[in-house]
This record gives sequence, C-alpha cells and structure tokens, in this order.
Amino acid sequence: MDGNSRHQVIKRVQADLPRGAPFDLTTLATLGVSPQLAAHYAEGGWLVRLAQGVYAFPNDDFGVYGALTFLQRRVPGLHIGGKSALALQGVRHNVGNRESLVLWGDTRYTLPAWFISRFAARYIHAGLFDWPDTAFAGKTLGNPPGLPKGLVVAAPERAVLELLYEAGTKQSLEEARNLFDGLRSPRRELLGQLLSCCTSVKTVRLFLTWARETELLDVDDLLARYPLRVGSTKRWMSRLADGTLLSLNPHG
Repeated sequence: MDGNSRHQVIKRVQADLPRGAPFDLTTLATLGVSPQLAAHYAEGGWLVRLAQGVYAFPNDDFGVYGALTFLQRRVPGLHIGGKSALALQGVRHNVGNRESLVLWGDTRYTLPAWFISRFAARYIHAGLFDWPDTAFAGKTLGNPPGLPKGLVVAAPERAVLELLYEAGTKQSLEEARNLFDGLRSPRRELLGQLLSCCTSVKTVRLFLTWARETELLDVDDLLARYPLRVGSTKRWMSRLADGTLLSLNPHG
C-alpha cells in the first residue's frame, strides 16, 4: 500500500470511528486496517497504542463510560455493580469524587493497565449467583436512563446483594446499612428470584435481617415463596475483616 492509499484509509478511520472510546483490531479491520498498518499509524502518531491490539485516537481524553462500553464487549458479564450501580440509580451515601468504580463480571479478569491508570476501579468475580439460565441473568442488568447506550448496570435488586456480599470486607458494614436504608420499592418478585439464586449464606441472611428490621418487604412471605439458601438452622457468626462481629439468624 502506497503513502496516498494509507492516508486515505486513516482519513476513513477518523471519519467513521467516533471519539470517546478505545477500539480494537477487529474494528479497525472492518475499515481496511491490518495489524501491521495499525502499528504504522501508531508509529506515525495517527493512533495511540494502549495495549496489544487496543488503540485510541491521539488527544482523545475518553471517559470511563466509553472505556467500559469497550471492555463490556470483551469481558463476559462485565457490568457496573454493587455500590456504584446503586449510586447511578439514585441510592447513594457520601459518594466521593475518587470513589472506586465497582465492576463485576462472570469470569476471572484483570483490568488492563491503560484502564486503571485512568480510572479508579476494582473488579470482582465471586460466583455470587447460580443462575437457572442466561435469560434470567440478563433481566437483572440494564441501561438506566441518562447513561450512554450500551453501558450495562446491575438493577438495584441485584446491586444491593452485590453490595451486601462485600459488607465487612471491601465495603464498611455501616455504609452498607446506610445504602440499604435508601433502597425504595424493590421489585419483590425479582428480589425473591435473585435471593433464591444467591450462593452466599452471609449475603442472604444479612438481606433478610435488614429487610425485617427496616420492613423493606414481608420477609416471612419471601421465605414461604422462595427456597432461599440460609444454611443451617444455627446462628451464623463471623468476625469480619473490619473487626465487626456479625451475628445473623437464618431467617432474619
């Protein structure tokens, strides 16, 4: 390919690819850019190489949502979850400017260096739910109003269980309780189904305990309608990482 042809291709790339997010070699290939040509454009300053096979435009100060949308196409189940998902949907408590973005996914994954050097974030893969099928898992994720199209966020009912899973470890118990208290009118059917899929006894028991205390919903009705994994009939006790002794009854 001669110099004029290469110039025409990069002009097409600049015209067709929107700013605000990275892109990969698969995307570039649809515009006639081979890996070798992408490397040539990076050497010439037309593109910036973020990692192997990942590029961006020079001086494109892309935001976290554009970067996340890109990663969500590459990492199964990647979504904004827990405390961060609740905050985006109006349930928040003293959210700081440098608060780490909480991300969950379906597989073990290390956030790339180009991402964590730009954005404060942490990634969790815990197998918190034993899904009956992929269709139901998809119903617990969505794209809330006001956020970029394609950005995947946990529904509040799923996010609160992700939050409780981390309570006492990465998430203080006190703040978790404050956020729980801010939850309003959860969908009982969805919560019941999520709780029946939840594999963490601590998470289920903590939800039932706080739901009973706050009268968020009818806990006894929930227990009667759904097979929840509460473990044994004994009280669950554990010294959490923050030093708190957590004691939970099987049924809240």
